[in-house]
Amino acid sequence: MTIAEFLAQWRDDQPTVPVFTSGSTGKPKLMMAEKARMEASARMTCQALGLHPGNKALVCLPMDYIAGKMMVVRSLVCQLQMVSIEPQGHPMTAIADDEVIDFAAMVPMQVFNSLSNETELRRLKAIKNILIGGGAIDKELELQLRQFPHAVWSSYGMTETLSHIALRKINGDNADDNLWYRPLPGVGITLDANDCLVIDAPAVCPTVLHTHDIAVVDRSQGYVRFKIVGRIDNVVCSGGVKIQIEEVEQALAPHLSAPFIMAKRPSKKYGEEMVMLTEAADATRIMSVCHDVLPKYWQPKEIIQVDQIPMTETGKPKRNLF
Repeated sequence: MTIAEFLAQWRDDQPTVPVFTSGSTGKPKLMMAEKARMEASARMTCQALGLHPGNKALVCLPMDYIAGKMMVVRSLVCQLQMVSIEPQGHPMTAIADDEVIDFAAMVPMQVFNSLSNETELRRLKAIKNILIGGGAIDKELELQLRQFPHAVWSSYGMTETLSHIALRKINGDNADDNLWYRPLPGVGITLDANDCLVIDAPAVCPTVLHTHDIAVVDRSQGYVRFKIVGRIDNVVCSGGVKIQIEEVEQALAPHLSAPFIMAKRPSKKYGEEMVMLTEAADATRIMSVCHDVLPKYWQPKEIIQVDQIPMTETGKPKRNLF
């Protein structure tokens, strides 16, 4: 979908627009997003980031998904100037050196790519507000972003909440390097019986949303904050032991250079068992690292070598392979 096609939908007499979910745990699904709630989400973001009419917003995300659509809606509702480019892995190549961008939303891959080229990095650092969403931010990447002169934010949200409902400052004043997110005004946060995050955001979501994200909520600081532990879909119940896939990946990440992900598969003996998919050539060395770094019950039962780590259409690890 192009921006022009979305604008035609936005300006018609229908109260909703079609949006595809991200497909984190399967094939993307079609949902109808209410235009009035998209406008409310846009105002929440612009207020949180201190954006004003006339500020320039870079639109560099695909228009098939909520992140791209919401950048256009924010520009319309908050009277921002859109600077639109074709979605690509290196968005900064399409920006002139003298172009002043006040706000850009990107996925981690786009930010990572832009760090590898001096010109792209200079242009990226000049952006006044960088909002990163759609996936986890690598620790090494975050360390580099902490040195940026302007605000860099990590966002939490999903299609059902019409983009983010919480932000985490990565650098500068009020930065939080402990992965705590603060909900935007008007957003309520609780946990269900499985410690999964429950979101009450009536301005953007007509019903209380029960997520699959296992979280920790803290109210001891005089305000509410939360951090995500992992997805309940990514819990491996192996021989009576519950293992959170994300925690295993975090433990291994400092010791492995080749791309990898953990996944689970059925097991006659254990019920479920964990396996690793890796682009590394030496499976024996990888298994040795796992034995050295991981507790016994966290160690994968098999190392599966692949040419490329499988990803969903929106660039997230595709784990439901077995």
